Amino acid sequence: MKPDRRLSAQRDRRQHAANAVGYQISPDGDPASATPDALPTVEVDEVSSADAVAARERHAETMDWREGRALLRETAIGEREGGALAREDVAGGRELAVLQREMSATSREQDLHTLIGWKAAQTEDRNVKLRLANEQLVLSSVQLLVAREEIEKSRAEILHLAQHDFLTDLPNRVQLFDRIGQAILLAKRHPAKLAVLFLDLDRFKIINDSYGHAMGDQLLKAAAQRLTSAVRSSDTISRHGGDEFIIILSEAKQLYTLERKIIEIHQAVTAPYFIDGIELRVGATIGVSVFPDDGEDAVALIRAADSAMYFAKQNGRNGYKFFTHEMRALDAERRSVEVSLRQAVEQHQFELFYQAQINLESGAVTGAEALIRWRHPSRGLLLPAWFVPIAEDSGAIVAMGRWVLREACRQAKSWLDAGLTLDVIAVNISAREFENGNFLECISLVLRETGLAPHHLELELTETVLMKNFEASATTLRALRSMGVKISIDDFGTGYSSLSYLKNFPFDTLKIDQSFVRDISNGPDDVLLSAIIGIGIGLQHHV
Repeated sequence: MKPDRRLSAQRDRRQHAANAVGYQISPDGDPASATPDALPTVEVDEVSSADAVAARERHAETMDWREGRALLRETAIGEREGGALAREDVAGGRELAVLQREMSATSREQDLHTLIGWKAAQTEDRNVKLRLANEQLVLSSVQLLVAREEIEKSRAEILHLAQHDFLTDLPNRVQLFDRIGQAILLAKRHPAKLAVLFLDLDRFKIINDSYGHAMGDQLLKAAAQRLTSAVRSSDTISRHGGDEFIIILSEAKQLYTLERKIIEIHQAVTAPYFIDGIELRVGATIGVSVFPDDGEDAVALIRAADSAMYFAKQNGRNGYKFFTHEMRALDAERRSVEVSLRQAVEQHQFELFYQAQINLESGAVTGAEALIRWRHPSRGLLLPAWFVPIAEDSGAIVAMGRWVLREACRQAKSWLDAGLTLDVIAVNISAREFENGNFLECISLVLRETGLAPHHLELELTETVLMKNFEASATTLRALRSMGVKISIDDFGTGYSSLSYLKNFPFDTLKIDQSFVRDISNGPDDVLLSAIIGIGIGLQHHV
């Protein structure tokens, strides 16, 4: 029951009890304010026998009134208890409300803690992410720094490679011209001379072909180290290509001191090399030009030194030679011949003359040797001695030799088809041709194109050509013999003249050098000639 309804019921009971004894309940419901409606009054003169009855009635009424009063008090007490209960209920409700508010507050507090925890977790997560981001930023910064260092290092390496030889790490042509330019400026500022040396290693190609390119590379590195050690730090050593080096000697004040330094360099580079347990020996041919006598710029000085080196090679190699003004004219002539040679092949200025090969016993013509001549537009008919050495040095000999081979085979096929008796057509082969990588393919191609049978072709090679690389030469000769091509050793007796190669090289003909047969007389040369002929015949070769 709700508090207001319960209080209303209590008031109704109190009023009922009061009515029983003649009391009236005050509007506020307090029984203490109740008064009797009309207490019975007794007249004095009415005392009779009925007094006792009346007294008892009054007594009874008084008792009833007292009982009503007690009842009222009990009712009031009950009502007060009910009020107290009601107040307790109200207090309980308030307590419940307080409890609910506390629970709500606790829930909000829990929610707040949860929110705070979530926010703390979010904050921690953000802190972790920030920390990771910072670490990544630091790492990226370090990586960027490393990358920049690598880029700078790569740039430095690229610049170094652009200015240095990849094998020897010496300055290349680009840096060489810069160094010569600086040396010239210095020589002009402080009146002095400077020398340019053009050095070529002799026999390097033989070593390179015999022992392989790896050995050749090691030899070039060792030579570069020796050259670097033989000059001052202010001087420059540059690899010009292949086995050629250019040396700049600054402040070359006196000719005799310059020659002494050149001899020192020559001795250093030509001393024996020991590589992988093998002793290697090379020579060195050096051409020398001097500023300002032989040229006033890098191009002129290098060209003059190159010309001097060429003439030093012509005079026996493995030495040095200074450039002279006479060389200038000869060098200009040589360079003009080089240009003209390339044009001569394209413009068909070469001609072939044929020298008959005769059997001395029967007198019959057994073959012919093709001899090249140059029909120069302005100089007329030129002999091989005038242009072949230049062709070999410039490399034009390869194209020229192929033309000779093809034309000789074509002519021999024409003669045979015409019914002429011809055992062989002989063609001279230069060192450049023989060493060319596609030499065998060229021979096979020419034979197919001209239709000449291989046994009608005889290739003439000198001892010098064959001995440059013994093993490679023997392999090539065996391949030619397997094709059916004949081999002839030309100018025998002027080169190595080794009896071992006569035994190991597969060849058909031995051609004795003309120095042995010119002016034959009864003397030592005649005895030697007879011995050579006897050896050739004994080995079953044509002589």
